[in-house]
Amino acid sequence: MLCDTAMRQKSSRRLVLAAATVCILAIIGCARTRVVPVDDAALRAADADPANWITYGRTYSEQRFSRLQQVNEQTVSRLGLAWSFDLETLRGLEATPLVKDGVLYTTSAWSLVYAFDARTGHLLWQYDPHVPKDHAKFVCCDVVNRGVALYRDRVYVGALDGRLIALDAKTGAVVWDVQTTPNNGPYAITGAPRIAKGRVIIGNAGSEYAVRGYVSAYDAETGTLIWRTYTVPGDPSMPIESEAMRRAAATWSGEWWKAGGGGSAWDTIVYDPELDFVFFGTGNGSPWYDRLRSKGDNLYIASIVALRADTGEQVWHYQTTPGDNWDYDATQPLMLANLTIEGQQRRVLMQANKNGFFYELDRETGKLISARPFAEINWATGIDSNGRPIENAAVRQLKDATIVRPSSAGAHNWHPLSFNPTTGLVYMGVLDATSIQAVTANWKINMHDQITGLDRGYQGAVRKQWLAMKPSGKLVAWDPVAQREAWHVDYPDPGSGGTLSTAGNLVFQGRADGKLQAYRATDGKLLWEFDTGIGIMAPPMTYQVGGTQYIAVLAGWGGPEVLGNRATGKGKVGPGELLSFSLGGSAALPHYERVVQAVPMPTFRLAASRSEIEKGRALFATFCARCHGAEVVSGGSVPDLRFAAAGAHQKFEEIVRGGAEREVGMPSFSQDLTSAQVRLIQAYVLDRARESARIDAASR
Repeated sequence: MLCDTAMRQKSSRRLVLAAATVCILAIIGCARTRVVPVDDAALRAADADPANWITYGRTYSEQRFSRLQQVNEQTVSRLGLAWSFDLETLRGLEATPLVKDGVLYTTSAWSLVYAFDARTGHLLWQYDPHVPKDHAKFVCCDVVNRGVALYRDRVYVGALDGRLIALDAKTGAVVWDVQTTPNNGPYAITGAPRIAKGRVIIGNAGSEYAVRGYVSAYDAETGTLIWRTYTVPGDPSMPIESEAMRRAAATWSGEWWKAGGGGSAWDTIVYDPELDFVFFGTGNGSPWYDRLRSKGDNLYIASIVALRADTGEQVWHYQTTPGDNWDYDATQPLMLANLTIEGQQRRVLMQANKNGFFYELDRETGKLISARPFAEINWATGIDSNGRPIENAAVRQLKDATIVRPSSAGAHNWHPLSFNPTTGLVYMGVLDATSIQAVTANWKINMHDQITGLDRGYQGAVRKQWLAMKPSGKLVAWDPVAQREAWHVDYPDPGSGGTLSTAGNLVFQGRADGKLQAYRATDGKLLWEFDTGIGIMAPPMTYQVGGTQYIAVLAGWGGPEVLGNRATGKGKVGPGELLSFSLGGSAALPHYERVVQAVPMPTFRLAASRSEIEKGRALFATFCARCHGAEVVSGGSVPDLRFAAAGAHQKFEEIVRGGAEREVGMPSFSQDLTSAQVRLIQAYVLDRARESARIDAASR
C-alpha cells in the first residue's frame, strides 16, 4: 500500500541530513563559483545570452529555441554523455533545468532543489522542503515539479504542499517561505514560478478536488503577497472580488461553489514585457461534468487569460472549451511569437490545446486569429465565426458513457513545445487516445478526495469498443502560419517528453522508451539517439560553459497510473537521472533494466464472494488505481499490490484507513472509506494477485 519505495526512504534520510547542514558542498563549491544575479534587464535580453538558460522557456517568449550551434546537424553524431547524477527516485521528473554562469539549478520529485557545477555535474547544494508525504493524496498526477525561477541572488520553487520558497542561490539556505494555498487544503503546486517586474508569479493545481483556482504575485524580495486573481466566482453570498468575477458569475448556476468550481492555473504562465501582460491557462471545472457542476460556459475554466502584471486585473480572456465536460484544461504551454499571417505582422500567442485545436490569438486583444485541429477529435467539428467550438451534441450528452477523443490526457498536455524561427515550425508531442467519459451514479461531493464525478469503475457496453482503440503518439512539426502539419515521426509507444529546438537545425526530444533523440528540424530525419533506459517526460535544454555546448535533460518516467479509464502506457520506470551531453562526451550511464518478477501466490486468506470482489474492483478503480495502477498492475514507481506480503495484508486497514504508512507517501482514507469497503478492496487485490500468480505459473 506504500506510495513510495525503499529507495525513496534511503534518499530521504540522505537529503534530510544535507538540508540540515545547508550542505557543506555548497560552501566549498560556491567559493569558486561566481553567481551573477538575474535581473529584469537580463530576463528581457535572455535571447542575446545563449550560453545561459535563465527562465523556464529560456526567454520570456517561451519558444525554447537556442541560438547555440556547436552541436548541429553535422556534429550531433559525436554527442556523448558528459556527466550524470542519480536523483534517487522512481517518481516522475518533469523539470527544465536553469543555468546561470556555470551553475545548473533543477528540481526532482517532492519539490527537492539542486544546484550543480554545470560543467562537471559536481553537486554544490541541495534543499529538501520536507513536504508531508501524505499530501500526495491531493495530487492527481504524481509528486512532480517542473522547475525553479531565478531572480537576483535567489532561487524560487513552488513546493507540492502549496508553499512558495525563496532560497539563497549560493548556499540553498531558505530566505523566506510563504503558504500560497489554504493550510491542509486539497491544493498543490507542481508548476515552475515565473518572474515579472520583481514579482514571483505562481498558480496551483487541484481541479480534481474541491478547489477554487487563482494566480498570485509575491514580492520577490520579501515574499509579501501583492495581488491575487481568481479564475472562477466564489460563494455568491460573499463580496465579488472584481468585475471579471462579476461577469463570470453570470455564466454559472446552482451551488457550484460548494465544490470549489476548479479552474486552477497549474502550469503555464508567460510574461510579455512589451504589453506588460501576464498570460496563463486555466484547468477543468470541479467536478468535471456540467450536470454535476453547473450549466453554462462557466468562465473562466478551460480558458486563456491575460492580466496586468502590476495589479492582476484581467485584460481579456478566451475560453477554449466553454462549459468543459471532458477535462480539457487550457493549461498547456503558451508561446509568444511575431508571425506574418495573410501578409500582416501579428503579435501572436500560440497554444496546442488539450482539446486537439492549435490556437493562435492576438495577444494584445485576445481575439482568435485561427484554430485548427492538430490531432483527431470527435467532440467538435470546428470553430465558428465567434471563436466557439462547434460541438458534437452526442458526445456532450453522456447518456450512459461516451468515447471521447482526445482523451482526458489531451492531444497535447503540459510537455513543453518549441518554435524554431528559422524553419518557422513548432515541434510538439501529440497523443492520439480516447477516454470513456461516464458520470458516477448518485454522485456526492467528497471534500476529502477527488470530486471529478468520473465513474472510474465503468464496465458498461461501451467499454469493449473502447478497449479496441489503441493509443498512439508522434512528434509533429507544425506550421503555425499555414496551420498544418509539416512532418511527423511516429513513436513505438504513445508517451513522450517536451522538445528543444536549436540553431543547429536540430530538434531534441525524449520518449517513453528511454530514447533521447535528435532530429533534423527541417524534415524530421533522425540524426542521433542515446538510450537512457529510463522513460523521459521532461524537456531537454541547452547551455554553454567554457566554450562547450551541453544538452541536459531529466530522465524519469512517472505521472498517474491511470488517466480517464486506461493505464497510461509503457513508459520505462527507473532511477531518475539528470543527464548532460557534449560533443566527445564519454561518460557511461549504469545500465538499468527493470526486472518484473512472477507474482507469488498469496498466502493470506480472505473469504469473499464474486459480487463482493466486483464491488472491491469498483472501489479500487475509484480510490487506488490512480497510484497503484489499473487492475492492480503498477508501472513501477509505486508498489504493485499483487506482491503485498501476508504481513501487509494483516494490517491492511491500519494502512488504508489508519495512515500507518503516511510518512512514506500512503495517505489515510479514513474519511473516504469504511472498514467494510476496505475489506472489499483487499478482497479484489487478493483476487487479482491469485489470478496473476496462476497466469505467471502457467507461462513458466
